[in-house]
Amino acid sequence: MYRNILILFLVVAQSCQTTYQPRKEINPTIQEFKQDSISIRAIQIVDKNTVYYAGSNGSFGYTQDAGKTWAKTKITYQDSIKPSFRSIASNGTDLFILSIESPALLYKISSDKTELVYTENHPKVFYDSMAFFDELNGIAMGDPTEDCLSIITTNDGGKTWEKTDCSNLPKTIEGEAVFAASNTNIKIIDNTVWLVSGGTKARVFKSSDKGISWQVFDTPIIQGKGSQGIYSVDFYDKNNGFIIGGDYSNPKENQQNKAVTTDGGKTWQLVAQGKDPNYRSCVQYIPNTNGKELIAVGVMGVSFSNDAGKTWKKVSDASYFTIQFIDKNTAWLGGHQKMGLMRF
Repeated sequence: MYRNILILFLVVAQSCQTTYQPRKEINPTIQEFKQDSISIRAIQIVDKNTVYYAGSNGSFGYTQDAGKTWAKTKITYQDSIKPSFRSIASNGTDLFILSIESPALLYKISSDKTELVYTENHPKVFYDSMAFFDELNGIAMGDPTEDCLSIITTNDGGKTWEKTDCSNLPKTIEGEAVFAASNTNIKIIDNTVWLVSGGTKARVFKSSDKGISWQVFDTPIIQGKGSQGIYSVDFYDKNNGFIIGGDYSNPKENQQNKAVTTDGGKTWQLVAQGKDPNYRSCVQYIPNTNGKELIAVGVMGVSFSNDAGKTWKKVSDASYFTIQFIDKNTAWLGGHQKMGLMRF
């Protein structure tokens, strides 16, 4: 009997030690790094000192010393086109950047060269986000050119990319599209990927087999107009996720712009109705906080939640488009003519 009581005590004690207690508040400081004449909506962290960005006007740059110095370059296509990049991803070896409008241009950037690995010409082409499952398999997504989302994939480490035929994808609704706001309308965990849409419909597209088969789920996020819908998605694990967005043309509105799921994206429940935050272009779980802490950023400021997104508090008026975390106390941000390094 005493042995059983001791075992129970040890189990309870261990549980108490491992249960994360979310921070009541955070007080972020943001160190700003000017990046003249470019808009940055896509960033990729490599390590604690290294972050890459892809931006407008063919811009590509990085720092390897936490912002002390920056390397910058311009990519030009056919001597005259300066692509607007809003997607960036890494497969652990190489970087990939993807432009939005026709011609869509996807570049592979290695240590020794920059190579164009995919192009697409179409009046409706508009790519929005890109991510990798692993070193070989990657996916990018964009607006429909037919009656489905535009999805391109690679299974050879980004050497070649192929567009998925609409016969293998869920049909989109007329006016349904995707927002190239922060490179975070794709989320990948293991072999599962979630994509989010907006416009006439705000939905979540899910594949559990690296994009071979798909399901699509409705959400209660505001929808109906071209500026409304889901702008960003993140999942802490395969069950618990968060979506955020709103109406870019009415950024002060805070109704029907944030929702949570606990069943892998099948159903979504609105949270913080009529409360902070209003329109945001990016949401991310803070790492190693047990799915309790989130940050949402946008042109209207930075907001923090410590209860899995149920309630929020604005912690900065700083305007940024996107955020990516190094650890639970440090993150990089991309914005209009600037990068930011945020510390708690």
